[in-house]
Amino acid sequence: MSSLKKQAFRATAWTIGGYGASLVLRFASNLILARLLLPESFGLMALVNVFIMGLHLFSDVGLGPSIIQNKRGDDPSFINTAWTIQAIRGVALWLGCILIAWPVSQIYGEKQLLYLIPVVGLSTLISSMDSTALFTLNRQLAVGKLAIFELGGQIIGLVAMMIWAYFDKSVWALVSGGLAAATVQLVWSHRLLPEQPNRFAWDKEAAKSIFSFGKWIFFSTALTFLASQSDRLILGKLVSPATLGIYGIAYTLADLPRSVILALSGKVIFPAFSKLADLPREAFRAKILKNRRLLLLALAPGLTILVSFGDFAIRLLYKPVYHDAAWMLPIIAVGIWHTSLYSTMSPALMALGKPIYNTLGYLLTLIMLSTALLVGYHFMQIKGAVIAVAVGDIPFYCVTMYGLWREKLGCFKQDLWATALFLGLLTAVLFGRYVVTGTLPISPILQ
Repeated sequence: MSSLKKQAFRATAWTIGGYGASLVLRFASNLILARLLLPESFGLMALVNVFIMGLHLFSDVGLGPSIIQNKRGDDPSFINTAWTIQAIRGVALWLGCILIAWPVSQIYGEKQLLYLIPVVGLSTLISSMDSTALFTLNRQLAVGKLAIFELGGQIIGLVAMMIWAYFDKSVWALVSGGLAAATVQLVWSHRLLPEQPNRFAWDKEAAKSIFSFGKWIFFSTALTFLASQSDRLILGKLVSPATLGIYGIAYTLADLPRSVILALSGKVIFPAFSKLADLPREAFRAKILKNRRLLLLALAPGLTILVSFGDFAIRLLYKPVYHDAAWMLPIIAVGIWHTSLYSTMSPALMALGKPIYNTLGYLLTLIMLSTALLVGYHFMQIKGAVIAVAVGDIPFYCVTMYGLWREKLGCFKQDLWATALFLGLLTAVLFGRYVVTGTLPISPILQ
């Protein structure tokens, strides 16, 4: 087994193990917090996070991917220039939070947003001083340290949330966790590689290289925000905070498989592909498809189980006020299949230095999803909106397939047999459930 393959295998194991532990913690805390807090608190926090994430993505110049992909990614001058840009960006982000707080609170008619957005935004200011060791370890596929780091920060944040919620059942319990986690991770990050301390520096060539690669990352991530958060932005105006909170729970659970794929994509697939990008195109494609096949074989049965039985978990574990999430979950989860197909291949285009395909994909997804949400809600209310979310990112898949074809990395045949496997499994399991129980996951909206 080659050195890179061993590194990738270990990184995959750490990523799946760490992310699995993270999901268990998040799910357990979600259940506890759902018993302590009302849906309105989750809805308000969802809106706050949408706008803060928007500021993050609208100012993203691809610092992490630049360090991972660039040949100077281990050069202290390059790294410190990236860290300086990151720190400046953090200050700008927090000022942005202060500036948008009042107009957002007026648009959504929620006075609490006036205070929530600047306070939650402090976490962006704190995180902007995190060490670039996080990117260096990712570049080196040293995912074990990163997994422990992220898990530790999550535990601190969740404990802070639950303690606060026990004494004060308000949205501020959710705020406290983010600030606690950001503070702990700031200190911790600078202890990961103490022999490579960050200092303020400016290397013109490094900055030019970062911004040259990052210009497409900037457009792509700005569109990522609009495409991935347009559901919350639009639904936040159409439905109550309580309904938005219930939808958020359904989406979070349905999105679990994609979240694992994205974690693998960012921490393992992209760094590994970047090391292989100089291979002849046919050899590069063969290595990608061989390893992707294993991912799809694992994903198909896992997603089938989630679609077929996820509604039982919601009814069993959540209070009745959240039970509308039960029929939303399977619809959203079905749409995760095509999302996972392109998420396992788009890193190859990034590794080749072709982020333009991602940018175009997010632009078309934004147009389709926004239109589908408004049309779906107009004709079918929240049911139509949920269906729109499930199909809204199909344009991204189409653009990714086009880019792969252009770069001689096509995988359409593999997608066809994998999709046939998924649909076959799903049909069989749903038929079995109907025979045994007389119900389907979406039975509540079919009556």
